[in-house]
Amino acid sequence: MKIYIIRHGQTEWNGKMAKIIMVQGTASGVGKSVLAAALCRIFTQDGFKVAPFKPQNMTSIYHTLGDGRRMARSQAVAAYACNAEPVPDMNPVLLIMGENGTEIVINGVLEGMMNRHEYTEYKRRAFGQIIAAYQRLSASYDIIIAEGAGSPVELNLNKNDIVNMGFARAANAPVLLVSDISRGGVFASLFGTVALMPDDERRLVKGLVVNKFKGDAQLFADGVKILEDLCGAPVLGVIPHTEIMLEDEDGLADGEVKTRESLMKKIGAANYGAHMQAEFDRLAAHFRKHLDMAQIYAILNGGA
Repeated sequence: MKIYIIRHGQTEWNGKMAKIIMVQGTASGVGKSVLAAALCRIFTQDGFKVAPFKPQNMTSIYHTLGDGRRMARSQAVAAYACNAEPVPDMNPVLLIMGENGTEIVINGVLEGMMNRHEYTEYKRRAFGQIIAAYQRLSASYDIIIAEGAGSPVELNLNKNDIVNMGFARAANAPVLLVSDISRGGVFASLFGTVALMPDDERRLVKGLVVNKFKGDAQLFADGVKILEDLCGAPVLGVIPHTEIMLEDEDGLADGEVKTRESLMKKIGAANYGAHMQAEFDRLAAHFRKHLDMAQIYAILNGGA
């Protein structure tokens, strides 16, 4: 029997404990989900039993399991990158926006409809469900790739945060902070995010990832040093832009959103599973080439 405890903001239990690393971003749409899926695939290729985890996801695109339970489609896709079956523990809180309020889905089951004020009051209970789901995953997997949502420094929301640094503190999860350089302002985005964190959160940021770089990355060598000096964390990768033919997070893609339906229409329903597996391998190869995986393994093992 496992005993679950939350003590001093840290999660502890007397059973198996998976290793965890968390991907957070300077904003929505910077590439958190793509980096998380790439890490899921890389660690799976390296022989580990891996699971994705997103504490809370707000989306209109959800995945329905055979028993009728629901979870975010993006976490189901990440599960397939791990060669794992999607389960609601990978996305314990799902918020589905509607005209009459927001559906609150907990562990795959509809809890009810709530407005913003009601959900703010409910968050403490939701956070307990998040921690319990994470602990269940941790007992069954070697590595958890957690993913945040939006920005971790929305200061008016941080008091009740359960999806970014609120979860990272509870799980003592090392954080990789990713930003999209193609939109400009990467220095302000990364430094501003780190600078706005309190000390207990800033210490969890173990590495920076510059995503969607276009051009010769060697010409950004000075930029890497500037970022490291400003942020006090190493740049673990400058990732060239590449087109990935996988489903997009709801409404956050540049250009036309790629959905399961649109991709199946283009590729063919019969070929879709094989296409996804090939794209996961291509994604992993692209990120493995441009990430410092030795350093990421050191972070994962608590050595950095």
